[in-house]
Amino acid sequence: MGVLDRTGTILRRTAIQVLPTMVGIIILCFFLLQLVPGDVADVLAGESGSATAETMAALRARIGLDQPVLTQLVTYLTNLAQLDLGRSARFNLPVTQLIAERLPGTLLLMLSALSMALVFGVLFGWIMAVFAGRWPDRLLQVLVLVFYSTPGFWIGLMAIVLFSVKLGWLPSNGSMTVGVTLSGWDLIADRAKYLLLPSLAMASFFIAVYARLTRAAMLEVQGQDFMRTAAAKGLHPAVIQFRHALRNALIPVTTMVGLHLGNLLGGAVVVETVYGWPGMGRLALEAVLGRDFNLLLGVLLLSSLLVIVTNAAIDLLHGWLDPRIEAH
Repeated sequence: MGVLDRTGTILRRTAIQVLPTMVGIIILCFFLLQLVPGDVADVLAGESGSATAETMAALRARIGLDQPVLTQLVTYLTNLAQLDLGRSARFNLPVTQLIAERLPGTLLLMLSALSMALVFGVLFGWIMAVFAGRWPDRLLQVLVLVFYSTPGFWIGLMAIVLFSVKLGWLPSNGSMTVGVTLSGWDLIADRAKYLLLPSLAMASFFIAVYARLTRAAMLEVQGQDFMRTAAAKGLHPAVIQFRHALRNALIPVTTMVGLHLGNLLGGAVVVETVYGWPGMGRLALEAVLGRDFNLLLGVLLLSSLLVIVTNAAIDLLHGWLDPRIEAH
């Protein structure tokens, strides 16, 4: 099957799966949220300090919470079919606007953390496989074990203590320097300075996972016939390691990336809260605390769509890494 045919097959399959999957996610999440005690009217009344029963009844009627649950679900799905995610009762703004403001920050953080996890995970795994049984392998295995067994939020807090409090090298909160107008490389350097610590906190666990996967996959690949054939042809050892061994070892790693994307989104809630990073993780937490179900459903919907699209992209990547893989 050619590259274009494989790409078309994967895209068609993804398009067919997206609609029922998204509807199923929305219905499941909608009913699960009904089990949460209280609603946004209770939260707003508590924050105001006082509210009469008539005021709360009027607020629930304005939001639509006075309707039966099935009626609320049908209304939400009808609006969703028109690409309308509704309004946030807590912020009194369209859900689409709130998500659009926070989405770039989360995507930047996730991309940075995922890149860090892949680069260092694959690099550590490759070094461990090349020096298997020797001191570089043993040293990196200890480091990987520490990353694997330590919660990311604790690493984030310890990184703040070391690099922000003790050494003063990196900022501990926010996403950019406030009150300063920057452009070009100065802007990139400023954002990178704020991005480094939260990316490390989010990526630490996945660095360990990808390192161990890469090491195991490379040790398995090195014993296969095509590796001996490449060596017999007189290819340089570096070419054999990168073009043949590492390329095939990346297949299980990229598979795990698709599975871990949801974990990254979940970890964003904690990391963005610890580092004061403005993103969808903090927005989801605010929606939960405020019982703002419209906003929370919008965040869950977009997060699910992001996971589905990323897994489709990984299927395409597998076809490039190993042409023997066919789309089914």
